[in-house]
Amino acid sequence: MRLIYLDWIRVTAFGLLILYHVGMFYVTWDWHVKSDHVGHALEPLMLATNPWRLTLLFLVSGVATRFMADKLAPGALAGQRTMRLLLPLLFGMLIIVPPQSYYEVVEQVGYSDGYLAFWGRYLSADQSFCDADGCLILPTWNHLWFVAYLLVYTLLLTAMLKAARGPLIRFGDRLAASLTGLRLLVWPILFLAAARLILLPMFEVTHALVDDWYNHAVSFAAFLFGFLLMKKRSVTDDLVRLRWIALGLFAVCYAAYASYVWAYRAEDAIAPEALRMAMRLVYAADQWCAIVAILGFGARHLTRDSRLLRTLTQAVFPFYIAHQTIIVVAGHHLKAAGLPALVEGTLLVAITAAGCWLTYEIARSVTPLRPLLGLGPRKRPARRHTLDPVAVAD
Repeated sequence: MRLIYLDWIRVTAFGLLILYHVGMFYVTWDWHVKSDHVGHALEPLMLATNPWRLTLLFLVSGVATRFMADKLAPGALAGQRTMRLLLPLLFGMLIIVPPQSYYEVVEQVGYSDGYLAFWGRYLSADQSFCDADGCLILPTWNHLWFVAYLLVYTLLLTAMLKAARGPLIRFGDRLAASLTGLRLLVWPILFLAAARLILLPMFEVTHALVDDWYNHAVSFAAFLFGFLLMKKRSVTDDLVRLRWIALGLFAVCYAAYASYVWAYRAEDAIAPEALRMAMRLVYAADQWCAIVAILGFGARHLTRDSRLLRTLTQAVFPFYIAHQTIIVVAGHHLKAAGLPALVEGTLLVAITAAGCWLTYEIARSVTPLRPLLGLGPRKRPARRHTLDPVAVAD
């Protein structure tokens, strides 16, 4: 069984990720470095993917993990995933991520001692880079938080499989039998809304793993949903049938949520509490309806394999590892050139795409770098490929 459409979805989601993080250089939301052309104009467009992109990628990762778990014992699965995820995470934290923190302190704290001096302080866990918003935690995984979370979720899942594989799979069967028709749309929305209403006020999204309980509730649930349900043909058939309804609801919810954020975009604007609570429900509906629409249309139309897809499926993890550092470094230096916003943004997208592709080519060609940049060992070309559970995010 091959779910080619999930490969297409993951690759497309990463293409959006490059554009999203380029956008972070220009919007008013907090980020590592900022253009001189910061403003609100791109924010409604950014909100078109913001609620659902990460949740979708965790779901896709769960599906891919199910394919592997059906072939490997839990211990073998845990070992394979640890090697594939932990090495890039550690390499990224030591080598790839530090330039992001360096240019952040250059721009936000006024640091001027040079990169090598900063890197030494980064490796020594120096916590003295502070401003009015707090102190920078070093070392850090920044955008590689997704890899850390995926590793933890996979290890938790393998422990569950080792302890109670049969009951877990049977639970998935019962869940699939109960989430039929419109219930596949309604019940996940209610779950996401409850998490957002109850957990988010207590646990803001931090990407710090230990205190990120709202994020865990949503992301691990999506991971388990993909693992337990997405190989079932009945679920796929329902997603296809629901795709137009989900797309329409997503459009309505996106318009409502983006209008709300735009109306209260000023720093001192405070929305009424009742409206804020209502928008959390709207956000949850936006989140799940987008995912259902993407999965449904993908399963219906994105069914053709290609050489390009196979290449991009391999390249996407090295792309993910490198892209944000490329954006931060290139953005900082492009800003110094004083270019018009459109020229600067176009160059930033082009440099990021070229840098990601160069990273993949280097990783593919230099054998010792393959595991450090997210590629598996060299294999002979195969006529068939399976979905790799190393998904990407911001």
